[in-house]
Amino acid sequence: MDTKKLRQKILDLAIRGKLVPQDPNDEPASVLLERIKAEKEHLIKEGKIKRSKKIAKTSDTPHYGNVPFEVPSSWVWTTLPELCTIPITDGTHKTPTYTDKEHGVPFISSKDVTSQRINWNNIKYITRELHEELHKRIAPQKNDILLAKNGTTGVAAIVEDTRVFDIYVTLAVIRPSQNICPQYLHQVINSNFCKEQFNSRLTGIGLPNLHLVDIKKTMIPLPPISEQKRIVTEIERWFVWIEQIRQSKTDLQDVIKQTKSKILDLAIHGKLVPQDPSDEPASELLKRINPKAEITCDNAHYTQLPKGWAMCKLSDLCKIENGFAFSSDDYKSQGIPLVRISNITHNTIDITDCAYIEGITDDKFKISKGDLLIAMSGATTGKMGVYPFDETAYLNQRVGNIKILNKFSLYPNYRNTYMQSKVDEILKIAYGGAQPNISASIIGNFDFPLPPYKEQIRIVETVQRIFDQLDVITESL
Repeated sequence: MDTKKLRQKILDLAIRGKLVPQDPNDEPASVLLERIKAEKEHLIKEGKIKRSKKIAKTSDTPHYGNVPFEVPSSWVWTTLPELCTIPITDGTHKTPTYTDKEHGVPFISSKDVTSQRINWNNIKYITRELHEELHKRIAPQKNDILLAKNGTTGVAAIVEDTRVFDIYVTLAVIRPSQNICPQYLHQVINSNFCKEQFNSRLTGIGLPNLHLVDIKKTMIPLPPISEQKRIVTEIERWFVWIEQIRQSKTDLQDVIKQTKSKILDLAIHGKLVPQDPSDEPASELLKRINPKAEITCDNAHYTQLPKGWAMCKLSDLCKIENGFAFSSDDYKSQGIPLVRISNITHNTIDITDCAYIEGITDDKFKISKGDLLIAMSGATTGKMGVYPFDETAYLNQRVGNIKILNKFSLYPNYRNTYMQSKVDEILKIAYGGAQPNISASIIGNFDFPLPPYKEQIRIVETVQRIFDQLDVITESL
């Protein structure tokens, strides 16, 4: 379930009058709009606000013309400025003088409203002298709506308390009329309907801007005030439920991840499937790899191992090869594919966008279908994928190839299962230094509890069956 889409669906139903039923006893929104205009006239006469330089004509208001969609008969269409007691304005355009928290006043910008609420955790502070100057221009107050003009454009947060602060130019202040439910207007502004209006008017390259003149063109569907409050109550009820789903989804995803890790741990320690005494012992598999080796690593020497298993090193079963540092000058538009660290994604090898090499005759760096490749350094360290193509490819630097020495001793998919179980250990080792990195020698030195060959196959089949069931659960989320 996509909880973000579900939230937007709730908002979409709300602004179309389909979330709560209409009450014929409610005062129509058209009367509400007239009362808002009267409120403004009263404030102008008292000198608390200035009259707008542009006097809107009745014929200019959108609820008399074309509208984006039909709303209930008791609603009206209007524009954002008609619902505000002061002109929509923004914060200071000056580069602020910052100070510390102890001596300063909170200063908010668009980065602090990305969650649709004001995040006070990482705000900056300006000097009290600058604060006195800025507050004369605009003093944000409780129930104001702060709209991001830059950065995360179109995201709005409502001021929930009376603390004193100032704002930067990246935020616009929308002050709803006393006759409007501010929480309703806040939800409408954060709906996809308003987001689409904002996006259609963005200007600038690289960092788009939303200008005040365009914000003022925003159309708003306005219900009666009583219905606004009912809508907000219903939205909040739904959002609490959706948040519970989101949290449960996250918790369940964590449980599934931990379950998979536990399944892998059981698998490589012989506790996932029963042993079959008729299986050829793993010690015989090791003899096939190195007939002269003295086997002192079976169950008789490692009693914690299941009967028939043997302890060895990964390097006893696989050759861990490093790629070659091909120069970008060697890259061609066609030829033999070159697998780079960027081609290992989501447990797969993707060569859709890869480089090509020509004229290389050294087979040392060639990879074949079935080879297990692993990222050896950088942010993707530990990511692995099986090379699935019949086409031969070359291996670039920072990518390792865990190549099986004897396919009749180690089942390829069991190798993959084993390496999946080692991811956390690899990450712990790789991130222990300044730069994420792991070497072929370290990987090769991993202890490898080796089961009989037939048991390797049974383990892989069981792991895959359980993982498939867990994936079905994950997809259903």
